[in-house]
Amino acid sequence: MKPKMKQVYIYCEGQTEESFINEILYPYFFNISIVVCPIICSTKRTAIKKYKGGVSDYKKIKKELSLISKRHPNEYVTTMFDYYAMPCDTPGICNNEPDINVRIKQIEQKIDADIGQRNCNFHFMLHEFEGILFSKPDSFAIIANEDVVNKIKEIRDKYQTPEHINNSLKTAPSKILEKLIPNYSKVTNGTLLSKEMGINIIMEQCPHFREWIQGIAHLCTNDK
Repeated sequence: MKPKMKQVYIYCEGQTEESFINEILYPYFFNISIVVCPIICSTKRTAIKKYKGGVSDYKKIKKELSLISKRHPNEYVTTMFDYYAMPCDTPGICNNEPDINVRIKQIEQKIDADIGQRNCNFHFMLHEFEGILFSKPDSFAIIANEDVVNKIKEIRDKYQTPEHINNSLKTAPSKILEKLIPNYSKVTNGTLLSKEMGINIIMEQCPHFREWIQGIAHLCTNDK
């Protein structure tokens, strides 16, 4: 008899994350009897329509996450939001702890406490989704020339992990890629590159991302 499938809702920032969840995370988790379902952030809600994508106000994120958690009390709810440029009203966002891994966990815990839903665990991408794409610079050969690939390797080598590539206006991962690859498409190329390198490489290179994935698996497999 096959084990019962567990359901996980991943509240995310936009189409780039939605594509990554559907194309990369879904098959990975399906193999261990977990179904992940992306839900794009609703930035505005009226009586007849929801407007999706983008983050401008933490209070909206909290409201939506609380609704999702209450609608699915027996399922696990998590998030896929970029730490880079998160709204200034986010709990704990001004934390100045120098160790980024310690800091990000402290902020996530602060947000969890503020949301106050037992089945909800907030997760940040460090510093943004595009950071994980530096896990395997050679993968960029499928969309860029050798010179660009070498420049991406040089940038990656300057940092401890891809997740350390930081959040300034000039050095954020997405800004680097947009400058090096003028026709770079966040949704199409981001998914293509992720598929080429594979989730195991990403997990190997990105500790915070790996802990998130392993945490989902652990919570679901130990939920009786």
